[in-house]
Amino acid sequence: MTRTREAWLGFLATRIVGLFADTAALGFAYLSAIWLRLDFQEPQWGWRKTALSFVAVCVVHLASLVACGCYRLSWRRTRAADVPRYAVAMALACAVLTAMRFFMPEVAFAHVRPPYSVTVMSFVLGTAGVVGIRFAWRFFWESRSEDRMLLERDERTFDNSSAARFLAGRTVMVTGAGGSIGSEIVRQVAASGAAKVLMVERCENALYEIDRAMRASGARTEFVPLMVDAGDRARMSRVFSEWRPSVVLHAAAYKHVPMVELNPEEGWRNNAEATKTLAELAAESGVGRFVLISTDKAVNPVSVMGKTKLAAEGAVMAMNGEPGGTSFCAVRFGNVLGSSGSVVPLFREQIARGGPVTVTHPDMRRYFMTVREAVSLVLQAASRDERAVYTLDMGEPVRILDLAEGMIRQSGRRPYVDVYIVFTGIRPGEKLFEEIDVSERSCYKTDMAKIYVNKAAPVKP
Repeated sequence: MTRTREAWLGFLATRIVGLFADTAALGFAYLSAIWLRLDFQEPQWGWRKTALSFVAVCVVHLASLVACGCYRLSWRRTRAADVPRYAVAMALACAVLTAMRFFMPEVAFAHVRPPYSVTVMSFVLGTAGVVGIRFAWRFFWESRSEDRMLLERDERTFDNSSAARFLAGRTVMVTGAGGSIGSEIVRQVAASGAAKVLMVERCENALYEIDRAMRASGARTEFVPLMVDAGDRARMSRVFSEWRPSVVLHAAAYKHVPMVELNPEEGWRNNAEATKTLAELAAESGVGRFVLISTDKAVNPVSVMGKTKLAAEGAVMAMNGEPGGTSFCAVRFGNVLGSSGSVVPLFREQIARGGPVTVTHPDMRRYFMTVREAVSLVLQAASRDERAVYTLDMGEPVRILDLAEGMIRQSGRRPYVDVYIVFTGIRPGEKLFEEIDVSERSCYKTDMAKIYVNKAAPVKP
């Protein structure tokens, strides 16, 4: 079965469900109108004829909704501007039923036409019911977390008490502080009670936005915006000397595989050499804990970006020298929903334009977490004692095609019908499947949920 046929069958199924929902709303409205008209007494023509008359009433109303194009409207995108169309459809049904009552006044026809008063009350109650269930459906979808819908699971929460004890009262440096991951690190570090957060970011606007957001948050933490390249040895040396951070969370990196593939020298400088520089400065200034934010693409890398991150891990782990010195570690995880390196913003933009949505391969799969989940686990790993490469348990991988289809449906459109999906082919440096293995052959399980220690990397106490 083709995807287009599946989409049409799905569309048909939703409309059938909609018909049943409208029938229930109209039935409730009709019965309520009769009870109100007759003071909750049985009609003189009996309940059997009342049930038969509802069949006629329901057919007239559903036909009017179809004729007015109401079933072409998306329930998830119901808006106030749609209400007149539903009201016109219900008024048309009311007019037809009124005409039936006028031309068939005898009680003998009570099984096919309702009284005038019942018709009018059904119009009011039925309109409210039909419109009401659509707005209720829209609000139901809007109240759900977008990340929850895309991941098809609830966002996980973790015990952050160890991270809070570790960070409370400390001066913490966050590089790449204006990025999607770095900015969430800033937020959670502040929430954990850090005394001061040094926000290192070379992009002026990104730094401005996170600084403005944190100053408006009401947090008691002191925020220091530092517009500097984390790989600039001279300037970063002065930053370490002046502010003396005790924890460094290094999130600054290039993350777009195709861009780094096209610019390998800059990718190496920013991801590998800058990390080595920062790690050396951290050791020289007596930082207690240095955490590198790494990626699943560093596992058996085929892309330049993956190789630069693996080299960064090697540089960091090589800095673990004498006991009592700076403790270095790295944390690997997969894609973060909505981050600057994620496909989610791209798909959202393509859907807003009406498509097509571009997917590289129908079998492409990636691991996903929400940014809050990933950062929460990173901070827990930072609070541990091992000088190791940690791997986060990301759960089951998500097929990118399923993600694209889900985002299209979430927008109220139909995949392959309203918005097409095209396959562009795997790009240089990409793999069909990223590798995150937290089995016993690859990792040691820690006493913290979802956090594992990689066996392949050296682990020092």
